[in-house]
Amino acid sequence: MNIEPTADIGVMGLAVMGQNLILNMNDHGFVVAAYNRTTSKVDDFINNEAKGTQVVGAYSIEELASMLKRPRRVMLMIKAGDAIDDAIEELLPHLEKGDIIIDGGNTLFTDTIRREKYVTSKGLLYIGTGVSGGEEGARRGPSIMPGGSPEAWPHVKDIFQSIAAKVDDGSPCCEWVGEGGAGHYVKMVHNGIEYGDMQLIGEAYQLMRDYLGMSAGEMSDIFAEWNKGELDSYLIEITKDILAFKDEDGQALVDKILDVAGQKGTGKWTVVNSAELGQPVTLISEAVYARCVSSFKDQRVNASKILIGPSTKFSGDKAEFIEQIRQALYASKMISYTQGYMLMRAAAEEYGWNLNYGGIALMWRGGCIIRSRFLSKIKDAFDQDKDLANLLLDPFFTSAIEQNQQSWRSVIASAVQSGIPVPAMSSALSFFDGYRTASLPANLLQAQRDYFGAHTYERIDKPGEVFHTNWTGRGGTTSSSSYNV
Repeated sequence: MNIEPTADIGVMGLAVMGQNLILNMNDHGFVVAAYNRTTSKVDDFINNEAKGTQVVGAYSIEELASMLKRPRRVMLMIKAGDAIDDAIEELLPHLEKGDIIIDGGNTLFTDTIRREKYVTSKGLLYIGTGVSGGEEGARRGPSIMPGGSPEAWPHVKDIFQSIAAKVDDGSPCCEWVGEGGAGHYVKMVHNGIEYGDMQLIGEAYQLMRDYLGMSAGEMSDIFAEWNKGELDSYLIEITKDILAFKDEDGQALVDKILDVAGQKGTGKWTVVNSAELGQPVTLISEAVYARCVSSFKDQRVNASKILIGPSTKFSGDKAEFIEQIRQALYASKMISYTQGYMLMRAAAEEYGWNLNYGGIALMWRGGCIIRSRFLSKIKDAFDQDKDLANLLLDPFFTSAIEQNQQSWRSVIASAVQSGIPVPAMSSALSFFDGYRTASLPANLLQAQRDYFGAHTYERIDKPGEVFHTNWTGRGGTTSSSSYNV
């Protein structure tokens, strides 16, 4: 089939994200070839959403490949998992050296590492890119986090940066992240932080609802006010809108929604990887587990009739306590991002990536779900010190935590006294206290390990040496073969 190549990029997968990205590309002057395994969806798209655009339909992989300018660029907007591997195998016979396959889905980064090696072994190039912002972001400007074969970046840079969200100075929320699975890894951490942000907001909401007895409308006004200050962000903004939304009977719709949270896995991936890398991403972990607890709805309803907790009622200055909640939310949010950046730094070392931490904050400032004013402070921190070991050590973050710390502690203490669960806020504070403590009780833990398992220990007065003690007088002098901190 001899068709003159006219398309700048091909997109496989015409679900809503694929369609919206195609229309976004079209808006920016790129000719897109659209393909879907169920070809009737191609006709539907071309005759409806894409009617009157430059978008062209392809009805086979062969036809799709023939429409593309070289190097051919094909973006997969299909379900993560085996479907990606199947699509790669379908594409390979119709592509040639230097052509580029792009996975734009929520793929586990280790799969991207594997696929990038496989595709490059065939002489092609591979990109795994995170795309954040949901349906609206895909249509109007998402945050795009590409990684994979560095040689591929110049060939997609113009397209990606054109369609990406822009910050105030016009900078695109898209930059090359790194090799292998770096792009999908950064998207995974983004989603983990998203879990944390949502849980923190939920805890603030429950404190106002159950401890202060506020209505959804009253809380909407509070979130609207918060969105004008330090907490200015997409998630605070939509929370304000959700709390103000009325059902057909005039009642707040949020009060009628079942309190069982779903999850697609990216938060869990973040937690699993943090354990593998030995990074204490405790807040995100608690956010993931809080969703798990929410799934025990029937058990929770039954337990609420059997397990008795405190019945403390709020007495005090409501406005003052609402401000303390805001400060606790802000301080906890700082810990969430601190832990996320700790994880990315550990991953860069483990997987050999050269991550631009300030650039990542810039990519997250627009288009994505966690976009917020706060992210500019992270970019500033890494602009001032690209080797910053921990965000909490940056002067802005040190000062901000100090200013909000007393309210943070007071809110958590009140939550504990009143029996309201705040797992994310609590874990954030525990991490902060652990990180700032020069001497932790791990010395006792090491003695216990040596007592029951001869795992050895080090001494502060004899650095560099490893010891084992016969604690009972009955054991021998043989110790475990290795000592791991």
